[in-house]
Amino acid sequence: MSLLFPPRLQVGDRVRVVLTSGPCNEAELLPGIEIWRSWGLEVDIDLPKHPAPLSYLAGNDGDRLHKLQSALDDPACKAILCGRGGYGVTRLLSELDWTDFRAQPKWIVGFSDITALLWAAARQGIASLHGPLVATLAAESLDVQRDMWSWLTSGTGYEWTGSAWQSGSVTGTLLPANLAVATALIGTSDWPLPLPRVILAWEDINEDAYRIDRLLTQWRHIGAFASVVGIALGRFTWSDPLPSEEIYDATATLRDRLLDLGLPVVADLPFGHGIGDNRALPVGAQATLDGNRGTLRVLSASQTDAPLT
Repeated sequence: MSLLFPPRLQVGDRVRVVLTSGPCNEAELLPGIEIWRSWGLEVDIDLPKHPAPLSYLAGNDGDRLHKLQSALDDPACKAILCGRGGYGVTRLLSELDWTDFRAQPKWIVGFSDITALLWAAARQGIASLHGPLVATLAAESLDVQRDMWSWLTSGTGYEWTGSAWQSGSVTGTLLPANLAVATALIGTSDWPLPLPRVILAWEDINEDAYRIDRLLTQWRHIGAFASVVGIALGRFTWSDPLPSEEIYDATATLRDRLLDLGLPVVADLPFGHGIGDNRALPVGAQATLDGNRGTLRVLSASQTDAPLT
């Protein structure tokens, strides 16, 4: 099964900003919104108006669900731009109606907690974009911004270089994610695997090494690597005050739990939380992971896009 790609964005298209997860005010979103507007898009902002009972949510579940469902169903909306991450998407997934979205797909753009929404869309057979949130876009380099816009409008391919951890070269379907959020979907109706010949692209933040071990061990125990042909790793970083004076480094755990799978592995790629570029990764694109050269190459749209039905 290949994922179907929404129509490419064009100047003049209307897009909608939604908050599906954590709280964020309009002033914090405005710099990112202005970048999207500078690309010639009409940007609507549809923020929750009813306070959440929990401080880490942007609004109550009913309000956030209504805003997201409205954007999914809106035939004039060509992309859903997620405002910020945090936590909250998984609380909404079981209530979503994907009928209109499947009939008229549109881009969903975001990362971190938005992994849950991107992977749920993949379960519906629709591709999306793992990339900067509206709240983080203005802090990204011009290269990141250009790459994202170029992919959304023309499907231009690109290649990045990281660190070669395990040899081998494979081509498959790219499935990027926040590791913890993706693992939380295991066993739910929104779990998109097994897609054939998957290249997983993982990043995460504020996960102790033993917790990363626990997450990867869960994948191993349920056989979730069965259709995986390669693994690309972005940044695994820490932003909160460290619980000890040790320098945070997830490398040993990642190597211990991944290398004996016998798959090509490339690490230190420029995406994810933390300091450095958060390059956009199209969910569902064909990509080549080369563990000999330490590269990840996302193929161009002419090699990737499937016709919409």
